[in-house]
Amino acid sequence: MTESQIQSWKRFQSLYFEFPQAGLALDLSRMNFPDSFLESLKPRFEGTFKEMQELEAGAIANPDEKRMVGHYWLRNPSLAPTQEIRQGIEDTLTAIEHFAGKVHSGEIRGAGGAFTDLLLIGIGGSALGPQFVSNALGIPSKDKLQIHFFDNTDPDGMQRVLDGIGGRLSQTLCVVISKSGGTKETRNGMLEAKAAYEKVGLEFSKHVVAVTQEGSQLDKLAVSQGWIARFPMWDWVGGRTSQLSAVGLLPAALQGFKIRELLHGAASCDAVTRVWSLSKNPAALLAATWLHATGGCGEKNMVVLPYKDRLELLSKYLQQLIMESLGKRKDRNGKEVFQGITVLGNKGATDQHSYIQQLRDGLPDFFAVFVEVLHDSEACLIEVEPSTTSGDYLHGFYLGTRAALSESGRESASITISSVSPFSIGSLIALFERTVGFYASLVNINAYHQPGVEAGKVAASKIIQLQVELVNLFKTNPRKEFTAQQLIHQFAGHGSPDEVFKVCEHLATNPQKLIVKMNSGWDAAYVFNGRES
Repeated sequence: MTESQIQSWKRFQSLYFEFPQAGLALDLSRMNFPDSFLESLKPRFEGTFKEMQELEAGAIANPDEKRMVGHYWLRNPSLAPTQEIRQGIEDTLTAIEHFAGKVHSGEIRGAGGAFTDLLLIGIGGSALGPQFVSNALGIPSKDKLQIHFFDNTDPDGMQRVLDGIGGRLSQTLCVVISKSGGTKETRNGMLEAKAAYEKVGLEFSKHVVAVTQEGSQLDKLAVSQGWIARFPMWDWVGGRTSQLSAVGLLPAALQGFKIRELLHGAASCDAVTRVWSLSKNPAALLAATWLHATGGCGEKNMVVLPYKDRLELLSKYLQQLIMESLGKRKDRNGKEVFQGITVLGNKGATDQHSYIQQLRDGLPDFFAVFVEVLHDSEACLIEVEPSTTSGDYLHGFYLGTRAALSESGRESASITISSVSPFSIGSLIALFERTVGFYASLVNINAYHQPGVEAGKVAASKIIQLQVELVNLFKTNPRKEFTAQQLIHQFAGHGSPDEVFKVCEHLATNPQKLIVKMNSGWDAAYVFNGRES
């Protein structure tokens, strides 16, 4: 070996860590931190480990809402601070398994017979986690139910899903997921689904279950309308960390996945990420890597590159988990810090034909996180070249891309799992959840609240109210033309000028609103072309 290769091998030996209990390994040798970096962080991690221990013991972690944060209890109920919480977790898991069993046996069925399809209605953490797990573990020809998603308030998107279900609506089970029941996107999806069922003469309540908090608007609706079943959400589980609650376990069980193995994988990773030793804790090592790469203040983006089609949605799932948790204007002392890590990514080797060119030669504004999967496929692989399969090429492209980035001075970390399985998916979920918690502690922000999300909802509600008032004006003045300029002045206190204009444009483009645009440009005129209501 050359001297360079000898040094490279020594660095790999010092920065490669295996965690057999969690079924994963970390390679940090392509990160450019000095040899003393990890050692220098040990004093800081003492406080971080202590905070995490207190969190798991039931400390109030979300002072805005006076809530505990207990997603770690979901895979180890014995850690829960009260018997009531422990019992609730265990009872819910049993109820999910019993319910899924009755659906699979046909004891619980739709108007057209045994359920064949599943329509999940949710948004954010209520959809992203189930989508990630479904894509990772699903085999359409073998899954107990074929899953579909309403994950937005886009009527065209929902209609496409319904078209895909087609004539199987009478054999489609709906799962509506909303903690409060007041989330507008989910409420809208539920109403669209209900209308679709009723349009073909089906009783919606006989085809739907709820996952929600006890006493919520959705819970009350499910009780009053006699829905098939209800499963709980708890105030101590945030949406982005809810995949291993009923939010994710119910759809996974209905698809036929081994949910106990998901929980076992997460619990096994939790156990090793509780170790108070930086070099023996994969989440702590990953958090230290993020700290180095971003300067502790989001200086670089994180590009997630899993080399496995089944993990294609990992980056999308991590966008919410990481960006909603870490994207904060103020730290825990109230100081303005504008924290966060931008998460990008798709999958390898597809990216080698799209944006890898920029990663290698363009802006050095990122660090990469590769996810390597050692096992290729359960199928018998053909040789595309002598002694070489398609899976060999996929692995070669991973190593080649990693090397190409290193040659350009671009940093990367690698997470290795042996295969994509319920255990490994549970382990990955737990790994990133804990890493987020550690990193937030290191940079002194609260990972468990999200004021920016609420601000967006409030702003959206004001736009809806503006639209209602504009429509009322048009309807009470049928056939009267209003210029955009007139409307902007009249509704100056209800929205910005461009918002008034854009709402008018939206109204005029949808025929059922009966608003007609009379001419083009920013000073167009609009008129109500229907009867006065």
